[in-house]
Amino acid sequence: MLLYQRHGKDKRTTECRYYISSQENNDELFAKAVHFHWGIENSLHYVPDVTFREDECRIRKDDAPENFAVLRHIARNLLQREKTKMSIKQKQFRAACDSRFLGSVLAG
Repeated sequence: MLLYQRHGKDKRTTECRYYISSQENNDELFAKAVHFHWGIENSLHYVPDVTFREDECRIRKDDAPENFAVLRHIARNLLQREKTKMSIKQKQFRAACDSRFLGSVLAG
């Protein structure tokens, strides 16, 4: 069992999470391992899941899911390389509305 606390703007929540492991009972090491795992999980999947709404995608047939994942990855890399100080989601919206900005994203 691991207690997890999240601090928001106006509220603070605490939840109890349970994990199954074959490791010895070393709470500090286990907490670090869990923290490390979720850090990787969040950094790898946040943008595809939240910005590109990948989990909501209904593409399921043949090679289409993998092809679209590659296209999302390319789009993410192009948006990240663009130097403007905005979030990926803001850059995505601006590129959809402004053809000059889209050109600068595609040009790198």
